[in-house]
Amino acid sequence: MVKQRIHVQVVGFSDVERHALNTVFRLSEERELSYAPWVPLTAPGVQAPTRLAEVALVDGDSAEAVLSHARETPAGQRLIWVGSHAPQHAWRVLQRPIQWAAMLNDLDAVFVARQVDSGFLDLDVTQPGPLEPDSAHPNRRALIVGAAAERGQVTAWLSGVGVSEVDEADSTEAALECIGRHRYVCGVFDLDEHHVDTWQLARLFSQHNANALTVGVSEHADPLAPWLNRRRLRRDTERTGISALVGRPLQAAQWRRWLELLA
Repeated sequence: MVKQRIHVQVVGFSDVERHALNTVFRLSEERELSYAPWVPLTAPGVQAPTRLAEVALVDGDSAEAVLSHARETPAGQRLIWVGSHAPQHAWRVLQRPIQWAAMLNDLDAVFVARQVDSGFLDLDVTQPGPLEPDSAHPNRRALIVGAAAERGQVTAWLSGVGVSEVDEADSTEAALECIGRHRYVCGVFDLDEHHVDTWQLARLFSQHNANALTVGVSEHADPLAPWLNRRRLRRDTERTGISALVGRPLQAAQWRRWLELLA
């Protein structure tokens, strides 16, 4: 694989957080996908880079964040916002204390999104996926991304409404391959999974399977979860195309209400 680099425009952040970011950038040089800071001026008289930073990483508590909040991001750039009062056009929103593994996952997701946008991935999200081979009684298919410990229960519930084939994916690449290859009636995405970009995958799935039930699973959707977490989750799912949101731990009655739509 050709080594790829994502340029990140960093706005705000404390000295300690910037040190951690620089460590992330430095360690990423050992990977096939690396990150580098986008620096407008490195020294007096040095011309600013002409290329656009693929990511704007903004500290929502900084004074500089006001400008990022007020204007839309340029075409082709994605905004990752850290802190409260995120603008509607933010692509990802993280809270403090910063979970660096979650941020790394979001940065990796930028590359996946660029590949899809540029047509480098063989995934057409503008039309429904191809139908399975003709048969008198075609099997209905579902995709489960993440939720490894709960797949058995979800698969049993799906079987109860006539969904006889279930694909399972533990990585972004595996899920993308499934979405590009099959047509689904249901997709289940573990929104608490930090090692797979389930948010971006859910968006692509809902575009590729316009009539499917797209289910997001999260502990923050539980009625006992903090109100602010539930409100933020609902806002993010509205942008993603998720049609059903269920809490963790899984409740049979809550799932039955949604899965009856597939019966």
